Amino acid sequence: MSFGIISNAISGQMPFVDEAKENIKKAYKEDDRPWVVGYSGGKDSTVVVQLVFEALNEMPKEELHKKVYVISSDTLVETPLIINSINQTLRRIQDEALKRDLPIETHKVKPVIQNSFWVNIIGKGYPTPNQQFRWCTDRLKIDPANQFIMDKVSSFGEVIMVLGVREDESQTRGNVIRSHSVDGKTFMRHSTLSNAYVYAPIRNFTLDDVWDYLLNHDSPWGDDNKELHRLYQDSNSGECPLVIDKNIKESAGSCGNSRFGCWVCTVVNEDKALTGFIASGHDWMKPLLDFRNWLTTIRDDRTKRMKYRKHGQVYYKEVKIEEIDDVKYVLIPKKASRAKQLIRFDEFVVVTKDELNDYISKHNIDLSSPEDHKILVSYDEVTLEGHVIKKYAQLGLGPYTMEARKEILTKLLEVQRDLTHPDDPHYELISREELKAIRKIWFKNGDWEDQIPTIYNEIMGYSLDWEMDDRPLFDKEQISDLELLADQFKVDIKVIKKLISIEKDYSGYKVRRGLMDEISKALKQDYLHL
Repeated sequence: MSFGIISNAISGQMPFVDEAKENIKKAYKEDDRPWVVGYSGGKDSTVVVQLVFEALNEMPKEELHKKVYVISSDTLVETPLIINSINQTLRRIQDEALKRDLPIETHKVKPVIQNSFWVNIIGKGYPTPNQQFRWCTDRLKIDPANQFIMDKVSSFGEVIMVLGVREDESQTRGNVIRSHSVDGKTFMRHSTLSNAYVYAPIRNFTLDDVWDYLLNHDSPWGDDNKELHRLYQDSNSGECPLVIDKNIKESAGSCGNSRFGCWVCTVVNEDKALTGFIASGHDWMKPLLDFRNWLTTIRDDRTKRMKYRKHGQVYYKEVKIEEIDDVKYVLIPKKASRAKQLIRFDEFVVVTKDELNDYISKHNIDLSSPEDHKILVSYDEVTLEGHVIKKYAQLGLGPYTMEARKEILTKLLEVQRDLTHPDDPHYELISREELKAIRKIWFKNGDWEDQIPTIYNEIMGYSLDWEMDDRPLFDKEQISDLELLADQFKVDIKVIKKLISIEKDYSGYKVRRGLMDEISKALKQDYLHL
């Protein structure tokens, strides 16, 4: 805390607070468009919610003519202590607003189950997010918040998003705010959502202003702002804002180093958030950190990934060849801060793209299996000068193999079984709804043995109420017979299972529109026609 904060607190002079509240009152009365205030539990969003609450409380009741919705994002993998705190704060805000007859409603937005972190990873086999493939922000944060906003747009025509963004937070954030601003206008047009506008009441606040206000103005709903300050001091971490704009998600940064982000964040190399919690006495969270660290290590393990993409597309990743002491090595591209990997060239089988299909068929190689057969594909590349250069590539990696997905689920359930949350005896790392969604995806992908109920029962010691209509189509003997027939006629068993699953999905419909398209997709997967 700077000398400026201390001197202002002693003198009682905080003109920026009064000015901010007067601007909020003026903006609120400007039109009938409802407000949606983003609350993440961090310092900036806390300032905004508190200022809006106080401003509305100071206004005559007859002027409170429209709703203010306070929303928080629950990714379903939030840091456990923070999501508990956010839940408690939302309840307190709602209770206090009702007591004071303020038009404030609190809501928590979540991803649809089909888009949850674990359904994407364990169900669909998505590789864990990294800087180059950060699929989590869209699915877990932006889409749920945007859906809430668009629901309000459909009801009211237009809405105002009220966000705790500040120009001095970072140069990038300041540039984004200024680029969307129009002189003389209170509201900025949202860059991706039609009929949505943005209001940033603390855009000109400095970091000192934020803490000056929080530490000298008690929370109207009874939270301890000094505890929030201690949380930042302990963690040395930044904000994890409610992101509502896909165009600025990169400038929002990753929340992996923030105590207000996801406990399982794999975008960062080191999770300072969980480490900070454990260092400050929350030892019960160490299994979460151990699991998260293990999850980051398997992302680029070729034995954990299929060698084609989700819909069967085959692609190639170029590798470099280095010669050290007259020995040729294959240089595997470096990932993040990991050390580069050198593997002797003579450990690989080298084939051309034209020879690849014959080699895979001859050696009965399953590109969806865990084995890495160390195949290098060679091809010629012609330079602009007309020179021919020999290039080498590996088969690119796709989703996690089914074996890897089972391993991730098993380890996750073991952590959940043994975890002792001090404040929530019913705390779950993965919900029953997610498990049931994963079960359906596995079944469509050919897990006709229906392993999810078995895995769950073996680890947790009890069974869930699994739906009967999701039971396997065939018993183990019938599956074995089908596999033998597929082998006899040299047909890919995965394709057979996929075709039967497609037929099951469309059974019972009088008009089976789209059936032939789905069958065509299954039969045209790249890896079948190398």
